[in-house]
Amino acid sequence: MKKIIYVRLLLILSIITSLHADSKVDKIVIAGPFASVSHPLLHMIKTDALKDVAKEVEFRLWKNPDELRAIVIKGDVDFVAVPTNTAAILNNKGVDIRLLNVSVWGILGMISRDDTLKTLKDFKGKKIAIPFRADMPDIVFVQLLKKQGLDPKKDFELVYVSNPIDAMQMLILRRIDHSLLAEPAISVALRKTDSFPIKLIAPDLYRSVDLQEEWARVFNTDKDIPQAGMAVLGRMKDKKVISRFLEEYDNSLKWYMSHPKEAGEMVAKEIDLLTKDGVADSIAHVNLKSRRAVDVKDKIEFFFDVLKEEDPKIIGSKLPQDSFYYKED
Repeated sequence: MKKIIYVRLLLILSIITSLHADSKVDKIVIAGPFASVSHPLLHMIKTDALKDVAKEVEFRLWKNPDELRAIVIKGDVDFVAVPTNTAAILNNKGVDIRLLNVSVWGILGMISRDDTLKTLKDFKGKKIAIPFRADMPDIVFVQLLKKQGLDPKKDFELVYVSNPIDAMQMLILRRIDHSLLAEPAISVALRKTDSFPIKLIAPDLYRSVDLQEEWARVFNTDKDIPQAGMAVLGRMKDKKVISRFLEEYDNSLKWYMSHPKEAGEMVAKEIDLLTKDGVADSIAHVNLKSRRAVDVKDKIEFFFDVLKEEDPKIIGSKLPQDSFYYKED
């Protein structure tokens, strides 16, 4: 009798285990750039954080905004790290994409060989390398210039490059003296030129204007700029998976911010364009915090209104509808 009960218990346990395994999705595909917004994703994959909801998790690197848009339109990914305005443009064009959170609130800054340049106005007449034309960070840079009565085309010699790494290389090779960059590219450039933390002889490069501080001053607001976050695409229907993804992204971002040395080593192993010391340094200079998009809708719309006033196409001609902001049940 005991043997029969034991066999039945084993059978029940086997059924429960089978049902639990079947409840997992076969594969989750996540796309992101090499920038800070993606670094928690790498930690999630390394720690197998989503093993309870997915049998496999794949990360795909996008290198520029064109690649990002192509990935989203193709629709073969589940989650994507994306600039907030790009998500709005795609949503306004009918793409089934919803913004989950905003995690990047401040990663933009100027880097220069001239340590006397303290504001964007001080760069007037200078030749400046800018990555991602008409996308972040160019959008924020241009808005700040125009708000202060400066003409980006007439008052500056802007050299547009395809990505931050190209701009960083131009600085390192002395092909240019000033650039707008996003972390961790700033910190990587300072490390590569032996400009961090301090040299007895004058450093080759200097950390210059913080664009978030300029934003706060010029627009009379705080330094939080909702620059990028995570979005979910239409093919991901499982609300439990989405909820677990958000939960683990939050956890990995907290780990990333509190473990700079380990985070630098992890990222450098996965993305060979970055160095462990540069990534570790950058964490002290970024404003990263995961906030549900629906909870910071007012900040996002303030940002979008600023962009729309200058050029409506930057957000897809109109503010996105409420359905753009993913809501957990």
